[in-house]
Amino acid sequence: MPLEMNREVFITCAVTGSGSTQDRSPHVPRSPQQIAESAIDAAKAGAAVVHCHVRDPETGAPSRKLELYRELTDRIRDADVDVVLNLTAGMGGDMVFGGVDSPLPTVDGTDMVGAAERVAHVAECLPEICTLDCGTMNFAEADYVMTNTPGMLTAMGRMMTELRVKPEVEAFDTGHLWYAKQLVKDGVLEPGALVQLCMGVPWGAPDDLNTFMAMVNNVPDSWTFSAFGLGRSQMPYVAASVLAGGNVRVGLEDNLMLDRGVLATNAQLVERAAGIVENLGAKVIGPAEVRAKLGLVKQAPRG
Repeated sequence: MPLEMNREVFITCAVTGSGSTQDRSPHVPRSPQQIAESAIDAAKAGAAVVHCHVRDPETGAPSRKLELYRELTDRIRDADVDVVLNLTAGMGGDMVFGGVDSPLPTVDGTDMVGAAERVAHVAECLPEICTLDCGTMNFAEADYVMTNTPGMLTAMGRMMTELRVKPEVEAFDTGHLWYAKQLVKDGVLEPGALVQLCMGVPWGAPDDLNTFMAMVNNVPDSWTFSAFGLGRSQMPYVAASVLAGGNVRVGLEDNLMLDRGVLATNAQLVERAAGIVENLGAKVIGPAEVRAKLGLVKQAPRG
């Protein structure tokens, strides 16, 4: 196939995530203030989009509290830098089963709520983008299942569309892209969807270029895609995604290291990614260009 690299690339910084990384690096932000400051630094380093979760300020554990999201988004909006806000909507779909002989009832770690509650912070804060994990998957460890049923995705997708917040489809495997196409066909999502290809997350699409290109080849031409890899694969996937025609995501959600033995900050990861993009002969575009490209609506938060 011919090489059709992307010449105008936007960088997303995934600032903190919800994984158990809070005690593995002092640079992983916890409080809304810390997350906002790290997001702002990433924006100044070249990130057009910041993808944000919130955490309990004391423990660093993932949280869905509205007041934490409101403080975070207010701080970013009040900063002296422009950036596109992208909030996770992946929380609230976690099921952790008991032992193999007695899987029910579910055990500690389960967090299953309805569609309206999963999108409540999106309705409150009205970011320009929020994520939609487009499938159910055995996820990373033990008997934890990331649960996103067709009914749940349809309900959440309709709410996002009605709120004029653009869903970013998180595709962890080709079947997730298949269902995302169905959501567009059904009118739940608007044409020209935005997709994040999530590579190497156990037990989704494995971290290899053949699988990556299978994912890319399943993205409709009218859609916009971005991609990321975990850990040491983060920067190689910056190059791979640009060469395949996409955009890029880096950040401490997916990788803690700048070099062997050197812990990274979000700004450093963005700077490294921007250098790769530019050395490939592409241009790093800013938030205003991203809004125009994706048709994003910049709204004032409620209240």
